[in-house]
Amino acid sequence: MTALNLSNICKSFGKVEVLRDISLTVEEGEFVVFVGPSGCGKSTLLRVIAGLEDATAGTVEIAGERVNDVPPAKRGIAMVFQTYALYPHLTVRGNMALGLKQEGQAKDVIEARIAEAARMLHLEPYLERRPAELSGGQRQRVAIGRAVVREPELFLFDEPLSNLDAALRMNTRIEIADLHRKLGATMIYVTHDQIEAMTLADRIVVLRNGIVEQVGSPMELYNDPVNRFVAGFLGAPSMNFLPGHVLGKAAEEAGIRPENLRIEESGQLAAEVTHVEHLGGDTNVLVRIESGEILTLRLFGQHAHAVGDSVQVGFDERDVYLFDKDGARLR
Repeated sequence: MTALNLSNICKSFGKVEVLRDISLTVEEGEFVVFVGPSGCGKSTLLRVIAGLEDATAGTVEIAGERVNDVPPAKRGIAMVFQTYALYPHLTVRGNMALGLKQEGQAKDVIEARIAEAARMLHLEPYLERRPAELSGGQRQRVAIGRAVVREPELFLFDEPLSNLDAALRMNTRIEIADLHRKLGATMIYVTHDQIEAMTLADRIVVLRNGIVEQVGSPMELYNDPVNRFVAGFLGAPSMNFLPGHVLGKAAEEAGIRPENLRIEESGQLAAEVTHVEHLGGDTNVLVRIESGEILTLRLFGQHAHAVGDSVQVGFDERDVYLFDKDGARLR
């Protein structure tokens, strides 16, 4: 069953076009991530789905029902925000119960749903605490729990991990993925972080300047990007780009991922090491080739290269991506 269908969605604020002719179908149980740089329109698109913004043109359907004129509270959605949006005077239990009370749910239903959500999110020890007594990660789990108890048709996440430090982001990301597996629910998740997109999504929607650049599974987009923008946006460290003629290619630009470059005795490119990042399990080595471009190499394991070393950089020709002057993928 189709959980969400967007048809030719456009959104303008005055003369400024924020979304342009976006069409997308999300199937029941999918985890779809909207990703792109700041200002690309991803949060606006989420707000149009939620009913917090009206589409200038186009149709929004949730579970087969056109909802353009349906208020947010009646759309069968639950939203998790970046800022948690918890009531400071209510306990964890009170925050999770509030929406259900407003819906008029019976007390035993409310208690059963809170108990189940607390179990899934490991919140049982904190049910009687207030938000000020919780860590950032715990507050975000409460915000997610408040959405879970409503049993919505559609979960909408708007950059929910942005306020957390790196360790908490990873832990909470795993919890969200685990929650998706347990619930089998349809989730749409907005982020500017390509690592979150790659690790969470069944499908990624890459946006830029209000349009969809490409839709596909994480590995489809990583291995087969349609253009330079998608190729450069997904991957950490990001893809190296250099003029095509440097590699003897009849293309405006050539790209190669850092993990596909290696240091060897007879590589195709002579280079000088300009910087080394020792990451423990990996080593990032930055080199300047004879034409002046800086390339990043991602080497597995620990390596003793030093700044100033002369090296040879090798690669497999099959790993080179080619792009035309407009950034479209040639190969």
